[in-house]
Amino acid sequence: MGNLVTLSYSISDLAKEFGITTRTIRYYEDHRLLSPSRRGRTRIYDQRDHTRLKLVLRGKRLGFSLKVIEEVLDMYDAEPGEVGQLHYLLEKIIHRRALMEQQQKDIENSISDLIALENQCNKHLKSLT
Repeated sequence: MGNLVTLSYSISDLAKEFGITTRTIRYYEDHRLLSPSRRGRTRIYDQRDHTRLKLVLRGKRLGFSLKVIEEVLDMYDAEPGEVGQLHYLLEKIIHRRALMEQQQKDIENSISDLIALENQCNKHLKSLT
């Protein structure tokens, strides 16, 4: 039988690896997204916490709220498990993508409006000089 190696991380290990502050990690812990064990006052994060933190940060980068991220993560451990989690996540991804595509269109329209206004200003300046 092989030896089972359990990875553990300190809060500073995680902060350094993911380029975030220890305060951010404690914030996610306060929101029950991470659940380190304790050795005295020292937090000990396991591989599950490491993976969850990676997923939280990815979710935040994609614009998901902590509530949605928490729901997706918690579904993994509950019925209907990973299948339910993936269906829920797909629904959230489709919704988020639609919002971002609309924002992209809005930004493109704003840029076009700014270009037109810039051209008008330049044309008017030329007529005044």
